[in-house]
Amino acid sequence: MSDDTEKNYVADPGRVAELARDIRDGVLSPVDLVQRCLDRIAAVDGDVEAWRELDSDRALAMAAVLTAEAKAGTVRGPLHGIPVGVKDIIDVAGLPTRCNSNSLADTAPATADAEIVAALRAAGAIVLGKTHTTEFALRDPSPARNPHNLEHTPGGSSSGSAAAIAAGMVPVALGTQTMASVNRPAAYCGIGAFKPTTRAMPGAGIALLSSLYDTVGFYGGRVEDACTVFEAVCPPGLRGAGVTDDPERTLSVTVLTDPFIESADAEIHRATANAADRMRDAGHAVATTASPVSFEALFKAHRLAMEYEIGRIRRAFLDEPQGMIGPLLLETIRDGLKISDEAYFAARRAMDAMRADFFAAFPATDAFLWPATPKPAPKGLAWTGDASYISPWTALAGPVVTMPSGKVAAGLPVGCLLAGAPGTDLAFAGIARRLAAAAEDHDTVL
Repeated sequence: MSDDTEKNYVADPGRVAELARDIRDGVLSPVDLVQRCLDRIAAVDGDVEAWRELDSDRALAMAAVLTAEAKAGTVRGPLHGIPVGVKDIIDVAGLPTRCNSNSLADTAPATADAEIVAALRAAGAIVLGKTHTTEFALRDPSPARNPHNLEHTPGGSSSGSAAAIAAGMVPVALGTQTMASVNRPAAYCGIGAFKPTTRAMPGAGIALLSSLYDTVGFYGGRVEDACTVFEAVCPPGLRGAGVTDDPERTLSVTVLTDPFIESADAEIHRATANAADRMRDAGHAVATTASPVSFEALFKAHRLAMEYEIGRIRRAFLDEPQGMIGPLLLETIRDGLKISDEAYFAARRAMDAMRADFFAAFPATDAFLWPATPKPAPKGLAWTGDASYISPWTALAGPVVTMPSGKVAAGLPVGCLLAGAPGTDLAFAGIARRLAAAAEDHDTVL
């Protein structure tokens, strides 16, 4: 790592919709945008270490094609010419998927894109390269660092994707979430994220960890950017055919209380209260209500089911030579294999019941407001941070957005969650965008 402590590692990568508009209007070329990203990577990634592998030549070649098309009036889709970083558990044709594991150090390049990568390409996006991940998207850390303070984790498992956005290296990046791996890095890095309804996005071509939970998600510099990318690739099943919303109507926001979050730092509670006040000041209906289900019980059931699945899905890793698989992943596999079938199915039934009870209690709520993490990003890279506040929302299964909500005195960002009901994703993207326009905050010291 460089000794240049004066270097500014944090930069805004720009608004995705504005970049796409400038490309359509001929104000900006995809070649210039890709080169701008590559220049920024060259300037700061030696220290931030967000990228596992760049695909610069192919990205520039595709940018040249898309530049010519834009000049001719042909636009492939809403992301025409927009560069994207892809978490290295997601296949990109021509690049190896190494999952940050010694066991895949010499793996051959993928022969096909993951479905989500194909969807991005169909929308006009350009793959810039692969970003670092924790090993197989669990807990063994990656080299990536938090651009707000290089001595702190960017979170996990989508560590490189979040760090790349926060450092201004790329305007769009993909992550995945099994527990908290999209929403937590966004909170720690002060950027926007959109995690769709759990398991509703196509998972083909993504290394599997838990079949019940694994979900691809989207990063951008702000909430609006993450929502814009999701909207560009939203599958038909999440579009809510016939559902329309009045963009001028008052939104109903529920600020949940639960004993599970009482131990959060004072700054975290202030961030949530400030966000609620800003939404209220913007004319939205904001009410504080106790959760009708236990978030601690959700967290425990989620973790049990996840570990059970990891144990069985990745059982073969126990037979790998020593040093091929990280110790934390091996520990989770062993723990998961100790969990009985009866306990697993009981946990699934419990989550189903709690999910039904929870959403039945809030038939008119447009969005739930909740702190993303108990504390800002912890110091060091060995631990990717506390997943406990986000995990229950993954179990509740609806779309979850991370909204930057200020920073602590040490300069580290704080985030809040905006959550919706399962299957409401496209409408919820618009709701989250409106609420973030009122409450998103990158600057306030809490």
